[in-house]
Amino acid sequence: MSGIARPTAGFMWRHPARWLALGFGSGLSPKAPGTVGTLWGWVSFLVLSQWLNPVHWAGLIVAALLVGVWACTRTAQHLQVADPGAIVWDEIVAFWIVLWLLMPAPWWAQGAAFLLFRYFDAAKPGPVGWADRRYKLQAGQAIGWRQGWGILFDDLVAALCTLLVVAVAWRLWPW
Repeated sequence: MSGIARPTAGFMWRHPARWLALGFGSGLSPKAPGTVGTLWGWVSFLVLSQWLNPVHWAGLIVAALLVGVWACTRTAQHLQVADPGAIVWDEIVAFWIVLWLLMPAPWWAQGAAFLLFRYFDAAKPGPVGWADRRYKLQAGQAIGWRQGWGILFDDLVAALCTLLVVAVAWRLWPW
Protein backbone atom coordinates (compact mmCIF):
# COMPACT_ATOMS: atom_id res chain seq x y z
CA MET A 1 0.00 0.00 0.00
CA SER A 2 1.23 3.45 -0.83
CA GLY A 3 -0.73 5.42 1.77
CA ILE A 4 -0.78 9.13 2.50
CA ALA A 5 2.63 10.75 2.01
CA ARG A 6 2.59 13.05 5.04
CA PRO A 7 -0.30 13.71 7.40
CA THR A 8 -1.29 17.32 8.00
CA ALA A 9 -2.92 19.15 10.91
CA GLY A 10 -6.19 19.07 8.97
CA PHE A 11 -5.92 15.29 8.61
CA MET A 12 -5.16 14.97 12.33
CA TRP A 13 -8.17 16.97 13.52
CA ARG A 14 -10.72 15.07 11.41
CA HIS A 15 -10.75 12.01 13.72
CA PRO A 16 -10.06 11.64 17.48
CA ALA A 17 -7.86 8.57 16.94
CA ARG A 18 -5.59 10.66 14.76
CA TRP A 19 -4.94 13.47 17.23
CA LEU A 20 -4.06 10.92 19.88
CA ALA A 21 -1.91 8.67 17.64
CA LEU A 22 -0.13 11.70 16.16
CA GLY A 23 0.73 12.89 19.67
CA PHE A 24 -1.45 16.02 19.60
CA GLY A 25 0.59 17.24 16.62
CA SER A 26 4.08 16.25 17.73
CA GLY A 27 4.09 13.45 15.15
CA LEU A 28 3.58 16.04 12.39
CA SER A 29 7.18 17.21 12.83
CA PRO A 30 8.94 17.08 9.45
CA LYS A 31 12.18 15.99 11.14
CA ALA A 32 12.53 13.17 13.69
CA PRO A 33 8.85 12.84 14.72
CA GLY A 34 9.71 9.99 17.12
CA THR A 35 12.17 12.22 18.97
CA VAL A 36 9.70 15.12 19.02
CA GLY A 37 6.98 12.78 20.29
CA THR A 38 9.28 11.47 23.04
CA LEU A 39 10.10 15.06 24.06
CA TRP A 40 6.37 15.80 24.14
CA GLY A 41 5.94 12.73 26.36
CA TRP A 42 8.67 13.97 28.71
CA VAL A 43 7.23 17.48 29.00
CA SER A 44 3.67 16.19 29.42
CA PHE A 45 4.85 13.78 32.13
CA LEU A 46 6.46 16.61 34.08
CA VAL A 47 3.37 18.82 33.72
CA LEU A 48 0.84 16.09 34.58
CA SER A 49 2.93 14.92 37.54
CA GLN A 50 1.91 18.09 39.35
CA TRP A 51 -1.55 16.49 39.73
CA LEU A 52 -0.95 12.75 39.34
CA ASN A 53 0.61 10.45 41.90
CA PRO A 54 2.19 7.08 40.96
CA VAL A 55 -1.13 5.23 41.31
CA HIS A 56 -2.88 7.73 39.05
CA TRP A 57 -0.02 7.34 36.56
CA ALA A 58 -0.48 3.57 36.56
CA GLY A 59 -4.15 3.99 35.67
CA LEU A 60 -3.41 6.59 33.02
CA ILE A 61 -0.73 4.41 31.43
CA VAL A 62 -3.02 1.37 31.27
CA ALA A 63 -5.79 3.50 29.75
CA ALA A 64 -3.31 5.10 27.32
CA LEU A 65 -2.17 1.66 26.15
CA LEU A 66 -5.70 0.38 25.66
CA VAL A 67 -6.93 3.48 23.85
CA GLY A 68 -3.59 3.65 22.05
CA VAL A 69 -4.11 0.29 20.33
CA TRP A 70 -7.36 1.64 18.93
CA ALA A 71 -5.91 5.03 17.98
CA CYS A 72 -2.77 3.59 16.37
CA THR A 73 -4.77 0.97 14.45
CA ARG A 74 -7.34 3.44 13.12
CA THR A 75 -4.73 6.04 12.19
CA ALA A 76 -2.56 3.46 10.41
CA GLN A 77 -5.66 2.34 8.52
CA HIS A 78 -6.53 5.94 7.62
CA LEU A 79 -2.95 6.58 6.45
CA GLN A 80 -2.88 3.19 4.69
CA VAL A 81 0.57 2.52 6.19
CA ALA A 82 1.09 -0.28 8.74
CA ASP A 83 3.56 1.62 10.97
CA PRO A 84 3.75 5.28 9.96
CA GLY A 85 6.53 7.38 11.47
CA ALA A 86 4.02 10.14 12.26
CA ILE A 87 2.33 7.90 14.84
CA VAL A 88 4.14 8.81 18.07
CA TRP A 89 1.66 7.74 20.75
CA ASP A 90 3.85 4.67 21.17
CA GLU A 91 6.89 6.81 22.07
CA ILE A 92 4.83 9.00 24.40
CA VAL A 93 3.33 6.16 26.45
CA ALA A 94 6.54 4.12 26.51
CA PHE A 95 8.53 7.09 27.77
CA TRP A 96 5.83 7.81 30.37
CA ILE A 97 6.49 4.27 31.66
CA VAL A 98 10.23 4.95 31.82
CA LEU A 99 9.70 8.19 33.75
CA TRP A 100 6.99 6.71 35.99
CA LEU A 101 9.43 4.03 37.15
CA LEU A 102 12.48 6.31 37.18
CA MET A 103 11.11 9.27 39.12
CA PRO A 104 12.08 10.99 41.24
CA ALA A 105 15.33 11.38 39.35
CA PRO A 106 17.65 14.29 38.65
CA TRP A 107 17.49 16.00 35.25
CA TRP A 108 20.69 14.37 34.04
CA ALA A 109 19.24 10.90 34.76
CA GLN A 110 16.02 11.78 32.93
CA GLY A 111 18.13 13.05 30.01
CA ALA A 112 20.20 9.87 30.00
CA ALA A 113 16.98 7.80 29.98
CA PHE A 114 15.70 9.91 27.08
CA LEU A 115 18.87 9.29 25.06
CA LEU A 116 18.84 5.57 25.87
CA PHE A 117 15.18 5.25 24.92
CA ARG A 118 15.74 7.09 21.63
CA TYR A 119 18.70 4.80 20.87
CA PHE A 120 16.72 1.63 21.53
CA ASP A 121 13.67 2.91 19.63
CA ALA A 122 15.59 4.13 16.57
CA ALA A 123 18.39 1.55 16.25
CA LYS A 124 16.19 -1.37 17.33
CA PRO A 125 18.98 -3.62 18.62
CA GLY A 126 18.30 -7.19 19.76
CA PRO A 127 14.93 -7.61 21.43
CA VAL A 128 13.58 -4.29 20.11
CA GLY A 129 14.24 -5.40 16.54
CA TRP A 130 12.55 -8.72 17.28
CA ALA A 131 9.53 -6.88 18.73
CA ASP A 132 9.39 -4.58 15.70
CA ARG A 133 9.35 -7.51 13.26
CA ARG A 134 6.90 -9.58 15.32
CA TYR A 135 3.74 -7.76 14.24
CA LYS A 136 4.70 -6.52 10.77
CA LEU A 137 2.11 -6.61 8.02
CA GLN A 138 2.24 -9.79 5.94
CA ALA A 139 1.64 -9.79 2.17
CA GLY A 140 -2.07 -9.61 1.39
CA GLN A 141 -2.99 -8.80 4.99
CA ALA A 142 -5.11 -5.75 5.88
CA ILE A 143 -3.94 -3.34 8.57
CA GLY A 144 -5.66 -4.45 11.76
CA TRP A 145 -5.41 -4.65 15.55
CA ARG A 146 -2.29 -6.79 15.28
CA GLN A 147 -0.40 -3.95 13.61
CA GLY A 148 -1.88 -1.41 16.03
CA TRP A 149 -0.55 -3.44 18.94
CA GLY A 150 2.76 -3.90 17.11
CA ILE A 151 3.19 -0.14 16.80
CA LEU A 152 3.13 0.05 20.61
CA PHE A 153 4.91 -3.22 21.38
CA ASP A 154 8.40 -2.43 20.08
CA ASP A 155 8.42 0.86 22.02
CA LEU A 156 7.40 -0.99 25.19
CA VAL A 157 10.37 -3.31 24.66
CA ALA A 158 12.59 -0.24 24.05
CA ALA A 159 11.31 1.17 27.36
CA LEU A 160 12.12 -2.11 29.12
CA CYS A 161 15.65 -2.12 27.67
CA THR A 162 16.09 1.51 28.77
CA LEU A 163 14.97 0.65 32.29
CA LEU A 164 17.32 -2.34 32.45
CA VAL A 165 20.32 -0.22 31.46
CA VAL A 166 19.30 2.52 33.91
CA ALA A 167 18.88 -0.06 36.71
CA VAL A 168 22.35 -1.51 36.09
CA ALA A 169 23.89 1.98 35.89
CA TRP A 170 22.11 3.05 39.07
CA ARG A 171 23.32 -0.10 40.85
CA LEU A 172 26.91 0.64 39.80
CA TRP A 173 26.77 4.44 40.27
CA PRO A 174 23.83 5.45 42.49
CA TRP A 175 22.76 9.08 42.30
